[in-house]
Amino acid sequence: MRVLILGGTKFLGRHLVDSALGRGHQVTTFTRGTHDDVLPSAVERLTGDRDGDMNALAGQSWDAVIDTSGYIPRVVGASARLLAEQAGFYIFVSSISVYKDWPGVSAIDESYAVSTLEDPSVEEVNGETYGPLKALCEREVKAAFAGRCAIVRPGLIVGPYDPTNRFTYWPDRVARGGEILAPGRPESLTQIIDARDLADWLVTLAERHTAGIFNATGPDHPLTMVSALETMRGVSGSEARFTWVSDEFLERNEVGAWMEAPLWIPEKEGPGIGDVNCGRALAAGLTFRPLSETVRDTLAWRKTLPTDAEWPAGLKPDREAELLALWHSEH
Repeated sequence: MRVLILGGTKFLGRHLVDSALGRGHQVTTFTRGTHDDVLPSAVERLTGDRDGDMNALAGQSWDAVIDTSGYIPRVVGASARLLAEQAGFYIFVSSISVYKDWPGVSAIDESYAVSTLEDPSVEEVNGETYGPLKALCEREVKAAFAGRCAIVRPGLIVGPYDPTNRFTYWPDRVARGGEILAPGRPESLTQIIDARDLADWLVTLAERHTAGIFNATGPDHPLTMVSALETMRGVSGSEARFTWVSDEFLERNEVGAWMEAPLWIPEKEGPGIGDVNCGRALAAGLTFRPLSETVRDTLAWRKTLPTDAEWPAGLKPDREAELLALWHSEH
């Protein structure tokens, strides 16, 4: 199979390249060429810009396209229409953030309404527009590849090469040991998907030309925060001690949900963040490696990076110590 990856040099794209090559496929990437070239020599590299310079894609054909880098509907629409005559199948990597008023709905499935924008011409991507823009991108893909596309809505993608630290923070913090601020209730649910599991499954969808809309997060059983953190402690062999701190305390002290305290969202915002219904993806072949393997490999990758690297997510050590001291003074 000849597969075109729109993206390919960062995180999910890198894992997609490895998965497709490992299964004997011919891989082409289309990128702007602004990141370090870390891909195997077997990859055909095309350089351009989806926003106005797609000449490098002309005159070629692919069995499938996997779009990991689409955020603006106008740009995604242009790419999809161009490739409609050059590719047999199109996979668009969207997000569970497309859902309207989510989180707040338990066990949400693919039939639930997606968000909209009052002004569909908006192109600034931020916390408010990200989901609605992804939903509009989905519409563009379905219009260009009617009946021969898959729309995949992952949850939090984790594992080696993750630039966000939204998951990596926890294995790294637990490995360092000591007293750890654990947000919310121990029994609150969370969901993640290893980028390698997602990549393998996306390649499977491309091979089979499996059309449809799919939520894609995991694991395939309820995962509590305490279970996740204890798994990390076991893998790292640390002597970490977890101090569970209430939603009320965190909100009162203006701790940022999801980014400053990764994987945490106040439960008063409603159910949904940890129990998305992914039954359709499971039926289409999505599988998950053990969490312990994801934690081990994430830690190993983290150790290859500078110890003073700046990350966009996670509690700073001084901030965590301050919050823990305040919590103990009140309890």
